[in-house]
Amino acid sequence: MAKAIWCGKTIAESNATIAVEGNQYFPLDAVHKEFLKSSSHTSECPWKGTAHYYHVEVGGMQNDNAAWYYPEPKAAAAEIKNHVAFWKGIRVEA
Repeated sequence: MAKAIWCGKTIAESNATIAVEGNQYFPLDAVHKEFLKSSSHTSECPWKGTAHYYHVEVGGMQNDNAAWYYPEPKAAAAEIKNHVAFWKGIRVEA
């Protein structure tokens, strides 16, 4: 089972992650949404599309833009729709 952990809390865990470019994408229903806060930040990937971000908050600490997702991925990345990936110090154990 893959897990995303930050500040001692499990942010997401699933047996159904999708690996893309070295990142584990967790199904949205496997993410503990109480740790996610909306962000207005976006970025562009030429083959996946526009990524949107969440801040991750645990115990009063915030990790800005530490989770991302593609709400409308391009066709080549359709499999990661409704999935979330993590970075910026969030430990992902696959």
